[in-house]
Amino acid sequence: MLKIILPTMMLLPTTLLSPTKFMWTNTTTHSLLIAMISLHWLTPSYYPLKNLTPWTGNDQISTPLLVLSCWFLPLMIMASQGHLQHEPHVRKQMFITTLIVIQPFIILAFSATELTLFYISFEATLIPTLILITRWGNQPERLSAGIYLMFYTLISSLPLLVSMLYLHSKTGTLHLPILKLSHPNLTTSWTTLMSSLALLMAFMVKAPLYGLHLWLPKAHVEAPIAGSMLLAALLLKLGGYGIMRVTLLMQPVSNLLHYPFLTLALWGALMTSSICLRQTDLKSLIAYSSVSHMGLVIAASMIQTQWSFSGAMILMISHGLTSSLLFCLANTNYERTHSRILMLTRGLQPLLPLMSVWWLLANLTNMALPPTTNLMAELSIMIALFNWSSPTIILTGVATLLTASYTLYMLLSTQRGILPTHITATTNSSTREHLLMTLHIIPLLTLILKPELISGTPL
Repeated sequence: MLKIILPTMMLLPTTLLSPTKFMWTNTTTHSLLIAMISLHWLTPSYYPLKNLTPWTGNDQISTPLLVLSCWFLPLMIMASQGHLQHEPHVRKQMFITTLIVIQPFIILAFSATELTLFYISFEATLIPTLILITRWGNQPERLSAGIYLMFYTLISSLPLLVSMLYLHSKTGTLHLPILKLSHPNLTTSWTTLMSSLALLMAFMVKAPLYGLHLWLPKAHVEAPIAGSMLLAALLLKLGGYGIMRVTLLMQPVSNLLHYPFLTLALWGALMTSSICLRQTDLKSLIAYSSVSHMGLVIAASMIQTQWSFSGAMILMISHGLTSSLLFCLANTNYERTHSRILMLTRGLQPLLPLMSVWWLLANLTNMALPPTTNLMAELSIMIALFNWSSPTIILTGVATLLTASYTLYMLLSTQRGILPTHITATTNSSTREHLLMTLHIIPLLTLILKPELISGTPL
């Protein structure tokens, strides 16, 4: 674990000591090297944990997410160059420093085998995210978005802390492998039911579950591109990962908790997909589509079968890459037209023909067309849910249909139609942007060749 965390910390001197001319190049190259080193975690042999230290370790659920978090640091740095180019050098350094500081916390959160360490790093990711949104967001509403994010997260996290202390008083340990071995005497009493609910609630807000999701569209719309990528690709996955970890600890109780969460998650997938069809703001549309996809992840995590866990893991990785790619594309449009309103930025295909190829690819992956891992994930989840209860196929089927509808609506409204008269000249797409899109799409297309790397199943 240290061989990734230490080079990540060494990125700070790289940023602060690099000459102005080479700062972007140095930090991007350094973080890409870390991303390449992190790929060695994907090698098989986890029994029960790999790289085990007293507090951290990788298993088949955390490893794909750890690699994803290392993969995204260079991409966030690359994506931010456009909107920071007119800023003073010191502010650029501050921005990159904020991105670097959040990385060790995410790595610790995904690899912690001790619930207290997990809680601390889970909460610590909030501070740099808040700084990113409230300092580098575009509109004045960024302050209210930051307050929403902070209060939703903190109000749901306090019950998590209390229930962790309760669990510790009952079992005498918060070490995850030991907790799995020694199932606490969880009876179906009200105390246990409430503590299980409290354990789940913080992750349900982070994931987010429909009904607790109002902070997400606000945060996404106001955040700079790096903030949107960070939220979509990594911070939402902390919620999904937490649900998968915690549900394994409370086998007897979760049978009672299945129904409200499953109902809300699947109904939410349906509702947010239909909300997407009514959106006028491009970033808001992509944010609501995240809620819809994460609804499937929550539903799959709650039923706790091998198939559903595999589907949830693959969907988390695929969704992280797909929605981040869509946010990057929305950002390239925003940097040229300075508007996110779909009516004002339509018909860009003649101006940016190469970008429209990326738009098509991103939208096809969002619709879960073969040969992407999204298809495999959604099929696994739908089959697992159908096996658990056959009427769920109606909800998942309609949600999939609506996903295809809003994705086509997004593609047609951004690329086709008459070019608005106020857009007279735009800068061409740059090599940096194409490289950024390529680094998103390569994992999506190659992982289908060996999906067991990210499926959360023992290799």
